[in-house]
Amino acid sequence: MEKTYFVYILASARNGTLYVGVTNDLARRIHEHKAKQTRGFTSRYNVHMLVWYETYGDVNEAIAREKQLKKWERRWKLELIETFNPTWKDLYFDLNN
Repeated sequence: MEKTYFVYILASARNGTLYVGVTNDLARRIHEHKAKQTRGFTSRYNVHMLVWYETYGDVNEAIAREKQLKKWERRWKLELIETFNPTWKDLYFDLNN
């Protein structure tokens, strides 16, 4: 069975605090962020809006992309989000449709 991996960006609000992560279950992981189930950056800064993501079939590619994005300048990440999701809609609510 082929696995899918996700690299994602969360935001606290439009142009707010950003967080980059990787997971193999996007809906579950975003729910955990929203429920503040793990202590740390996203719960401390209320970062829980899913504003961007990409899918990968290879875990190593996903991890490499996450590391690349974490090194990016903030404005590059903002441009990436604006291109993919110009209204900064919380994409979490579309995941299970």
